[in-house]
Amino acid sequence: MRNKGWLLAACLVLLMSIVAACGGGAAEPAGGSGASGAGTAGGEAAAEEAPADAAPAKIAVVFATGGLGDKSFNDNGYAGIERAKAELGIEYDYVEPQEISEFETHHREFAKAGEYALIVGIGFDQVDAIGKVAAEFPDQKFLLIDSVVEAPNVASAIFKAHEGAFLAGALSAKKSETKKIGFVGGMDIPLINAFLAGYEAGAKFAEPSTEVLVNYVGAWNDPNTGKEMAVSMYDGGADIVYAAAGGSGLGVFTAAGEKGKWAVGADMVPSQMPDVLSSTTVKRVDNVVFDNVKAVVEGTWSGGLQDLGLKEEAVGYSVEGSNIETAQEAIDFVEDLKAKIIAGEIVVPSALDQVEPFLAGQ
Repeated sequence: MRNKGWLLAACLVLLMSIVAACGGGAAEPAGGSGASGAGTAGGEAAAEEAPADAAPAKIAVVFATGGLGDKSFNDNGYAGIERAKAELGIEYDYVEPQEISEFETHHREFAKAGEYALIVGIGFDQVDAIGKVAAEFPDQKFLLIDSVVEAPNVASAIFKAHEGAFLAGALSAKKSETKKIGFVGGMDIPLINAFLAGYEAGAKFAEPSTEVLVNYVGAWNDPNTGKEMAVSMYDGGADIVYAAAGGSGLGVFTAAGEKGKWAVGADMVPSQMPDVLSSTTVKRVDNVVFDNVKAVVEGTWSGGLQDLGLKEEAVGYSVEGSNIETAQEAIDFVEDLKAKIIAGEIVVPSALDQVEPFLAGQ
């Protein structure tokens, strides 16, 4: 009996050793978005021994109310976070609010989770939500696109969109056969009026007789109204209409196609709708999102103002990918204007009340 007991004990010890050897090397769960590696055996010791297996940074994105598929602001931001996923190995979660009133709740829920290295808010109308939540969670990093929150844990990226719009206005005036062009804005607010100021100033700087028709949709996600406004402008003699209206601008592009006219898009490139977009203005939201995520990952991120224009290659215009031909002479004219803006020889107006004084001084 004593020998049998000793043999049984030896077998148990051997079995326990085998189980421990197999269990101690358990792999992290394979993860798509949301995998954190928290289930890795070994706890802190495993993290110290194998830092290469540390969980990827997680990012949260709160998009503007126009939603993804707007071929503009939101899609541009989405391209930046997708690039960060591909190049930096981050993971991300996002929401597409339908109403401005939802912003604060989404930001607070992301911040309360305590798992996001950076929370990104796409759009100026998230300023109040981020301002309030950032104060509640001072250790949480935020990126606000298109407005400013003065807090050490918020990076505020604003764009000199009026500089790009000035170039698009000049090009539109040179291209227009009727010398009548249009502008459809999402809302009658300073941010959108900066686009209009630049567009009108550029058009009348290039061709003083140009007439600019203006209307505002009153929403970022109403393409039907956007279409009605553009149709009215085309029927009124305009042959080019600039849409700075988020998802509402899709209606402008539909109208251009149906009427056989041209359109100018904001925060996109002509190749997205090459048969109707003669040009576009470019706001590199994708680069700003990517650069801020990269800084967070590398430990170099800091809050504060990021004021970005032509000089920083953050805004501009594009004809690339359009199936609509634009004379090289017109492009050369606009490129000369671009160089003068970068050099400080031309200071583009950013508000409507600055347009007439600007033109009078030329």
